[in-house]
This record gives sequence, C-alpha cells and structure tokens, in this order.
Amino acid sequence: MTERSSVGELAAILRAEVNRYSEGEKLPSSRALIERHQVSPVTVSRAIAALVAEGLVVSRPGAGVFRAGRRAAAVGHGDVSWQEVALSAETSGGQDRRTDATGVLGALAVQAPDVLDLNSGYLHPSLQPERALAAALARAGRRPGAWGRPPVEGLTELRAWFAREIGGPDGALSASDVLITAGGQSALSTALRSLVAPGAPVLVESPTYPGTLAVARAAGLRPVPVPMDRDGVRTGLLAEAFAATRARAFVCQPLFHNPTGAVLSAERRHEVLRIARAAGAFVVEDDFARMLVHDDAPPLPPTLAADDPDGVVVHVRSLTKITSPSLRVGAVTARGPAFERLRAVQAVDSFFVPRPLQETALELVGSPAWARQLRDTPTALAERRRTAVDALARLCPELLDQRIPYGGYHLWLRLPDGADDREVAAAAHRNGVAVTPGRPYFAAEPPAPHLRLSYAAPRNLAEITEGVTRLASTLDGRPSGGSA
Repeated sequence: MTERSSVGELAAILRAEVNRYSEGEKLPSSRALIERHQVSPVTVSRAIAALVAEGLVVSRPGAGVFRAGRRAAAVGHGDVSWQEVALSAETSGGQDRRTDATGVLGALAVQAPDVLDLNSGYLHPSLQPERALAAALARAGRRPGAWGRPPVEGLTELRAWFAREIGGPDGALSASDVLITAGGQSALSTALRSLVAPGAPVLVESPTYPGTLAVARAAGLRPVPVPMDRDGVRTGLLAEAFAATRARAFVCQPLFHNPTGAVLSAERRHEVLRIARAAGAFVVEDDFARMLVHDDAPPLPPTLAADDPDGVVVHVRSLTKITSPSLRVGAVTARGPAFERLRAVQAVDSFFVPRPLQETALELVGSPAWARQLRDTPTALAERRRTAVDALARLCPELLDQRIPYGGYHLWLRLPDGADDREVAAAAHRNGVAVTPGRPYFAAEPPAPHLRLSYAAPRNLAEITEGVTRLASTLDGRPSGGSA
C-alpha cells in the first residue's frame, strides 16, 4: 500500500469516528493510532492534518487532538445574476473575454480509482524522482539565503544551466538570454503576451497543444492553424499564412510534437527559420519533450534556438515533465529587446519564481540522481510505448499511424471517418479508460476524428494493455468487464 492511500484510508476512518466524540473531547494519541492501525507516524500526522484542514478537529501542540466545535450553518447563496453583465463576453472592442480551458482541464483531470488513465501527460509517481526531489528540497532549504528574494530573471546558476541545455555545447546561448519561469505553461503565456498585440493573429501548428490555444485566446489573440504532416509543419503553407495574416509569431513543437509525435525534418528546420526571418516574425519553440526521448531513438537534432543567431527563436523548456507536476520550474530564452519585454511581463504578473523552487531545481540537476532519471525514464517510456503499440496492433490496428514516435508519452490515433471523437472518449470513460478526444487540439474544424492515448500515467505495463483492451471493446460497442 502506498503512503498516499494509507493517509486517505486513515483519514476516512477518523472522519467516521470523530462524531463519536463530544465537542472538545480528546481523540486517541498518535501513538495509539499508530499501534491500532499499523501505520507510520507520518501517515498519522498527515491524516490528522487533513481533518484539521476540514475543521473537524483541532490540534493543540503538547496537549493532543480534540473534536472541534460545531461550525456555523453555511450562509445561503445570494443573487449572483448581476455577474452576467459584469462578465459579459463582449467588450466595447468586440474581443471575447472568455478563456476556453476545456482541453487543459481535461488533461489535468484526476481519474477515479476504477478508471485507467491513458489521458494524463505526467509520469506515474513510480517514474518520478520523488526521493531525489525530497532530498533536493531539503538541501535547498538549508542553502544560505534560500528564502530570500531571488533576482527577477532567476538565479544565475540556474539560468546558466538552462542556457547550456538549450544552446548546446557550442554556447549559442548565455545565462543573460534566459528567464526562469514557473513551468512551461507560464513561459508560453509570457511569450505570447509579450510578443503579440491583443487582437492580432498568431500562427500555430494544426493540430497543436490545447494549452497553446488557451493561452493565445486568453491573451486576446487569434490562433491561425497551419497544417502538418509526418515531417512537421508544412513550410509552404507556413509562408502563405505569414503572407496572408502578417502575423508576428509562430508557435511550434519541432520535437515529438503533441499530439502527433512528429519531428520537424532537417530541411524544414531551416525553412521555418528562413520564412520567419523574412516575415519579421518570432518562432516560439516549445521544446517540452526533449528530456522524454526514448532509449531506442536516433540522435536528436539540436534546438532551433541553437541554430538562430538573430533572436528569431524564443525557446520554452521546463523541468516539470521529467520530474513532477509540482516542480514548476522552466525557462524561456530570447535575445535583444524581446528579452526585456518578456522580463517586464513576467515581473508584472508574478514578480519572480519562488527561490526555494529554483534552489531545489539546482540541487536536483546537480545531483547523481539527475543522471539516473535521464537514463531510467527513456528506458521506461520506450517499454511503455512498445506495450501500447503491441496492444493496439493486436486489438485495433486500424487506429495506428505507420510512423511511431520515439519520444514523448503519447500516440495519435486516427478514428474511422464519421466517428465522433468526443462520444468515443465519453464511452471509453464509461468503460473504465480515459483517453483524450482530438477536437481540442485544433484551432478550427478538425479534418478527421482522432484520439490521443498517453502511456505515461498508468501504474504498470499491465494497466496499459488493459486500457487498450477497454478502448478496443468500446470501439466494438462492448462493455469491457475489466477492473483496475
């Protein structure tokens, strides 16, 4: 049993028992709870903390834990209809003020215990370096000045580390080109709000990561899709889109694209930079999956930023995917006046990334555990990919693309013409497996129905196989009858 489940189970037991006590009556001691339920002191402490947070008990250091007094009845709901006017979708300028986070919230959804998660883009906790993170956090907290105010741009040592990782061994970037951000999503938001004026177009790949579309629309921008194929964005259409829209930015994922898994070909890498330079536009390179390369992949191409001396590329990188959803530390790179614009926007939004998080990131990437994580994760992801592909090839081969990505954590499945991807995803969920409908990945009407299947979050290989089995039975119109 994991520590997480033990805490939840003990909290549920205590929650049920607390009503047996009168107000102010003392509950059993921590030692008694440890002996009775055969759990660790940490489990007892966390379960009690959960009940304190719910207002059911009060903890008095040195005295014990006591049943809390009765809480006042909740105040009834008032009339909030006035908010329909205050939050009206239309401003005087005609811009839509709503933020469509459907795709983002869907990816962040926590699945019920009986639903196999082939939706999430985060590694299962067993693949995360939890011990190394805990040790890094402890060491970071003891660093001199760890709780002081960091520079707005980020810690110099961390900026230098990102510069080496992104720019490569030839030193294409320096620490002064790097701004530390609160993860990749924050970096995307800062980049688009800094580089593109509200109401203006921004070019995006089609399909593309829903978080990019959400960020663009929240900033008042107009996403314009540019179709892709197996070699990445179609550069002829990219040039036409720049000419037609006069856009000043193009957002792309050249490596293990989400959701298709495509890698931008060598020829098109040069074309993307040439076209953007001719248009006087920026290329926002979202390099989210570079650290998620599989151990059987060919050598990776360098970043677009490493081939760009002129400040065309604004590069986004994050530590979150390879470590933990809660280590929200990333970086965005830029040169020239664009960097100052990025710096100003982030300072206005959030001042800076908390120093303890930056110190933790520095401790982690400087430890032997970091090399192990970069070695073990590619092996685990490759094994998971092979398991998912083998199950799909056996049960529903018509969904598979001929080119399987050797990086990332997902497969892009083509549904039969006429299928409704949202209905298929909803039916699969009822059948006990969560997959992602393809529609949120398109800025306009999708040309065909798709599903995205992620193999990062399941507990083990057996769950991946069972999840694909449940998906196949859904497509066949049969209940799976399986259990997690």
